[in-house]
Amino acid sequence: MTDTTAEGADTLTRLEQEGEIAADYLEGLLDIADLDGDIDMDVEADRAAVSIISDGESRDLQKLVGRDGEVLEALQELTRLAVLRETGDRSRLMLDIAGYRARRREELTALGSRAVKEVERTGEPVKLKPMTPFERKVVHDAVAAAGLRSESEGEEPQRCVVVMP
Repeated sequence: MTDTTAEGADTLTRLEQEGEIAADYLEGLLDIADLDGDIDMDVEADRAAVSIISDGESRDLQKLVGRDGEVLEALQELTRLAVLRETGDRSRLMLDIAGYRARRREELTALGSRAVKEVERTGEPVKLKPMTPFERKVVHDAVAAAGLRSESEGEEPQRCVVVMP
């Protein structure tokens, strides 16, 4: 018989360790770039979640987000590699900077809802513009919550969501 409580505690400990490694890596990056920001760590949906937040006065962190979150995506991959180097395990860590992902999640949920309404109105599939894996996941979740089905199609970086009737 498996003790799921112990497994859950082990998973939480591992995810907290990933968050600590990521926080150390990102603090070093902020020092090198001479940027101000605080690191916040959490565990959400079975993954470590690390955020770099500012006091609201500084727009400097936007440099770490980049156009359409491109720099943020790259920093997330570098942070995951830092965790891999320390633990030997691939991480699904999620990085947010200056609340970008939280705002983007709201926008994408609304986009998914609009696509659902369009599909319900026309009865035809709706193909959305290419998105990152994070963005596609948010849209898929919004579509599923509305009771419809969606699929990803295409190859990276042109992979997109299609909402089905």
